[in-house]
Parts: sequence; C-alpha cells; structure tokens
Amino acid sequence: MSVRVLVVDDHPVVRSGLIGMLAVTEDIEVVGEAGDGEEALVLVESTRPDVVLMDLRMPRRDGVSATGAIVSGYPATKVLVLTTYDTDTDILHAVEAGAAGYLLKDTPHAELLDGIRAASRGETVLAPPVAARLMSRLRTPVAPAAAQPSPRELEVLAAVARGLSNAEIGRELFIGEATVKTHLQRLFTKLDVDDRTRAVTVAIERGLLPSPRR
Repeated sequence: MSVRVLVVDDHPVVRSGLIGMLAVTEDIEVVGEAGDGEEALVLVESTRPDVVLMDLRMPRRDGVSATGAIVSGYPATKVLVLTTYDTDTDILHAVEAGAAGYLLKDTPHAELLDGIRAASRGETVLAPPVAARLMSRLRTPVAPAAAQPSPRELEVLAAVARGLSNAEIGRELFIGEATVKTHLQRLFTKLDVDDRTRAVTVAIERGLLPSPRR
C-alpha cells in the first residue's frame, strides 16, 4: 500500500518541488497540498492522509498549531515537520504539539522518503542536528523548580510596583536599604530578570502580584 501524503508549505515553488519528487516514488501518493495550516486542516478532514509533511512558519495558522489540531483530531495521521528552522524553541514546540518527526529542508531526498515511510509506521524521525539539539537539552542539568519569592520579597516588589525607592521601601518595611537591595537581587534571580520594571511585569504575569487597576 502507498503512503498517502499531504504536503503543507506556504511557498508554491517548494510545494511543487516536493510534490514532483514524491509523485515519482512508487510507494508514496500525494493526496493534496496546502499553503497554510488552516487549509491543511480542511484537507486532512477530506483526504485523511497517512502523513502530513508540515512546514512551520506559515500565514493564518502556523505549523505547530496545525500539528496540535491534527494530532488531537486525527490520531491516525502522522505529522512530519519539514522546515528550515532548527532552533530549540521551534523543535520543542513541534515535538510538544505531537509531531512524529522533525526534518530540515536540506535533508537528502532518500532520507526524506525514508522519513515519510518511517513516520507512517509511527516511528520517530529526527534530522541529526535536531536529535543532537534535543539530546544536548536533555543532558543540560535542569535547575530545581524555580524558587518562589518569599512573602518579604513580594512585599518589597509590591512597594517597587507602587513606585517607591529603595530608601522609601526600607522605611516603610523597617529594614535597611542594603536589605532591600538584597531582596531585589534575589527576586531578579528567581524571576530571571535584570531590572525592577521587568521584575514587576513578570510577577504580575505569574500572578504573584495583582494586576494594576485600570
């Protein structure tokens, strides 16, 4: 049986090249092509391909969002990402969305064809540079769960959010200005920020401080 493939890429020339290559492969059948993730979802519904060859960065709906929707709605269809991007963020987002594999557009034709066949069998397919990045990330020691700011540190940050200076915060909380600075440095580390404004913004985003009233 042929592997039924849907080609998704926003560049017509790239789509044509992929379709031309796949069309002459005996055990692979192209059942459709789409220029963005939104169109891809419509075609997955109507063609039920075995594999979707998915680009990542596209208009209307990107490849990661479309991958998540396909994987959740059509579990029999495997998504094989084919992109020029190999950043950690792109790779992780695609894998988290449920992609069966991640290949780069400079992958040799024979390896791409093998990747499509492997994906159709439910195997994981990773380009060597992608696999190396994932392994490197796994080997990197993971920091302990981000320490939460202490109640006193949040008191200091709340005062910062009100626009108080270090000296004013010290007087209000009955602590020395040097202690205020120490609390702020610890906050910066815990929130992974470099300045007071960003610390307040991140704390609000995480629900550690109430949002300012409008």
